[in-house]
Formats: sequence, structure tokens, C-alpha cells
Amino acid sequence: MAFLTLFIIAVGLAMDSVTVSISCGLILYKFNFRNSLRIALFMGFFQGVMPLIGWLLGNTFNQYVISVDHWIAFAILVFLGIRMIYEYFTTRDDFKCFDPTNYKVLTGLAIATSIDALAVGITFSLIEISIVYSGFLIGFTSFVLSFLAVWLGSTFKQKMKVPFELIGGIILLLIGTKILVEHLWTH
Repeated sequence: MAFLTLFIIAVGLAMDSVTVSISCGLILYKFNFRNSLRIALFMGFFQGVMPLIGWLLGNTFNQYVISVDHWIAFAILVFLGIRMIYEYFTTRDDFKCFDPTNYKVLTGLAIATSIDALAVGITFSLIEISIVYSGFLIGFTSFVLSFLAVWLGSTFKQKMKVPFELIGGIILLLIGTKILVEHLWTH
């Protein structure tokens, strides 16, 4: 597979992570290099590892994974989105609990946004491709774009006074719904 084709796939796979990273940046009080790096590392790591896992699963579990991948992503994103919205309405402003840098939250977000990379990995098992190189390129692309997205989100928040925790929760619900609807619409 040509580099340009693989890079376009990597950018496409990174878009859910980028959207979630912008939401994380909106929730953070200000840009913090360490927190941004943590979010980007989680997004890049899972985006890079999921194609490897999918490739290993290959044809053996193909029909099982593809038949439920959209439901898994939908459930995780809806759960986190509802939790975020609930915490926005039930917690005092100075004690907002949804922390996008929390390891459990980041793991859930990263897995949910990288399920499609797992499916791509299964597809890659059907063609001759260097899976290590592909996984690295996908992960690195997602890492860079996610880092920039956190910066963009936190920079935007500093200039605006908007309930970004609420908006972030709604965005997670919409991404989960988009994943589900796209899969159901095409199958």
C-alpha cells in the first residue's frame, strides 16, 4: 500500500480522536503540555495498537468483531457523554468531576475512538501490508493531530465563556451515534 493511501487512512482514523481531543481541551482549564501529551499519547497508542490487534484477529474472528464493533464504540461514548452531561448539571461549578486526563476516562475514550482502527486491522490482514509500519503511522498521525486538537480546544476555551463540559458530553453522544448510524446505514 502506498504511503499516501496509508496516510489518508491514518488521518481518517484519527478524526474521532481529534474531535474527542478538542472536547478534552475545551474541558481543561488551560493548556497544559503534560495533560495534552497524556491525552495525545492515549489516543495515538490505541489508534496504533488496534490495527495490530485487528490484524492478529484476522479472519478468525472477523464476523464477530465487525458485527459488534459499532455497538461497543457507541456504548462507551454514550456512557461517557451521559456521565459528562450529568456531572455538568449536578456538580457545582468549582467542583466539576469529569477529568479528561484521568487514566480510566482516557482509556475509555481512546478505546471507543479506535474501534474502527481494529476493523481496519482486520481488513489489513486480508492484504499484504507491513502491519508494524501501518500501526506506527496510524498511531503517530493520531498522536500529533490529537495533541494539536487539545491545544486548539483549550485555547478556544480561554477566549470563550461557554459550558464546554456540557458541549463535550453532547459531542461524545453525537460521535457514538454517528458511529452506530454509519455502520447500520452501510450494512
